[in-house]
Amino acid sequence: MKRFTITLIVILLAGCANRPAVPDGPPLGLSAQQLERLLQTPDAQPRPEPIRAGGPNKAYGLNGRLYVPLAADAPLREQGLASWYGRAYHGQPTASGERYDMFAMSAAHPTLPLPSYVRVRNPANQRSVVVRINDRGPFVDGRIIDLSYTAALRLGVLNGVREVEIERVFPEPSSLGLTPR
Repeated sequence: MKRFTITLIVILLAGCANRPAVPDGPPLGLSAQQLERLLQTPDAQPRPEPIRAGGPNKAYGLNGRLYVPLAADAPLREQGLASWYGRAYHGQPTASGERYDMFAMSAAHPTLPLPSYVRVRNPANQRSVVVRINDRGPFVDGRIIDLSYTAALRLGVLNGVREVEIERVFPEPSSLGLTPR
């Protein structure tokens, strides 16, 4: 019975490991000047980055569903809902092993290679941003991307989930050391 109780406690604690300790939401106490600076945050700049096999790019299962990340540098376009994550995850490790920064131009996607880049467009206001995909998620039906706080702010999608279009983008040939002929 003692072994069963210890096992049960370990399982319950492991289940809590992925839940944030604080409520999620925007950063606390932002001044109007700080908010204005965040609105001026530049897009992520696609640059050549190695996509390693395995690790965060291997197939994985969650909630009874199998996710198989793309292995090739192939185009991708999707339409669906965008959500965002903020202070509850700020500083926590992402699937890529980096620390989540709610003020960076980053996002989570369930199957794009880590890292990769996408242009996210909000058709309601025609705003678009480029973000670096460095995490996995969202894991809610219909949602295709989880944006950082700053990316969501710039797109105007902080008030709940919003319809967006995403398109994978790649580094310019000049950043790869190639010159057009």
